[in-house]
Amino acid sequence: AAAHNGSAGAGPAAAARPPATPEGMALAYGSLVLMALLPIFFGALRSVSCAKSKNSSEMPETITSRDAARFPIVASCTLLGLYLFFKIFSQEYINLLLSMYFFVLGILALSHTISPMMNRFFPANFPNKQYQLLFTEGSGESKEEIVNYEFDTKDLVCLALSSVVGVWYLLRKHWIANNLFGLAFSLNGVELLHLNNVSTGCILLGGLFIYDVFWVFGTNVMVTVAKSFEAPIKLVFPQDLLEKGLEADNFAMLGLGDIVIPGIFIALLLRFDISLKKNTHTYFYTSFVAYIFGLGLTIFIMHIFKHAQPALLYLVPACIGFPLLVALAKGEVTELFSYESSAEILPHTPRLTHFPTVSGSPASLADSMQQKLSCPRRRRQQSPSAM
Repeated sequence: AAAHNGSAGAGPAAAARPPATPEGMALAYGSLVLMALLPIFFGALRSVSCAKSKNSSEMPETITSRDAARFPIVASCTLLGLYLFFKIFSQEYINLLLSMYFFVLGILALSHTISPMMNRFFPANFPNKQYQLLFTEGSGESKEEIVNYEFDTKDLVCLALSSVVGVWYLLRKHWIANNLFGLAFSLNGVELLHLNNVSTGCILLGGLFIYDVFWVFGTNVMVTVAKSFEAPIKLVFPQDLLEKGLEADNFAMLGLGDIVIPGIFIALLLRFDISLKKNTHTYFYTSFVAYIFGLGLTIFIMHIFKHAQPALLYLVPACIGFPLLVALAKGEVTELFSYESSAEILPHTPRLTHFPTVSGSPASLADSMQQKLSCPRRRRQQSPSAM
């Protein structure tokens, strides 16, 4: 998403507010960059464990070249549909429904995110009981499982902690609760959505490059939706935190699409590094540095021109160009483009049928995460994911 002003922005303060101080702006921008890097780094690490999972229900969704080609079209339709909804119906009632929807979705996403970390804090003698939620249709030989979800006491504790954050967000819409949900969505997206090869990644990022530029510079649709949409589909940080404390309200913003989309490409390069069996993570660290450079350039340009910027305009060339230059220098271009993530690690991964969020299309991530987090599945292994 474009980073822009006020309740949905990362630019200078709105006209109705006093200008942000240089210190406040630096703190806000620096915090947004740091928050964007965390889900990409840890999500990429967890994507490796996710890919190697023996449990079929834990396998990630694989994005094919066909999915990648359709993605900008689907995202554009979603964005335009949201724009029309906000123009036709009352913004208050739409956001009320969205708040309830993301309340449930955010709790599930946050619980899934903190579960591996929380397992380390439970004592060895913790009374961990096993539970199973089973819902079937029919009887006898024709009986069919609709829901078969196994969980334990530790999972319930994580769910309870996540519910506290959910209630906080529902009642206050506080920016910290928003960010906790946003970080959880981003990390889950990077972990569970896998590109099957580098060519698919180039198609996806290239299509969204055009999508982001068109909807930000060509129309006011992206900006209107971002300002109207009250949901944790962006990371925010107040530029007036130093003056107003936790009650600050002049926010800088970064859409989750600008984290998840480059993030799944960076995670693919990490899995490629591992496939080379050289005990180096050259391509992962190169793309990671490229992301930092691209995001920093986005903030710099936005600060200079005082206008919302499509972050993918800068992130896509950096995240694709830097690793490609490294591959050319090392003579590994053929290996890079011939690498098949799904063939090497995921022999039977399902195709992606729901799309992750992209800049300005928040409903897409909701669909994707809801399918992954609320579908019937087996309980996760007790050993925490690689962090």
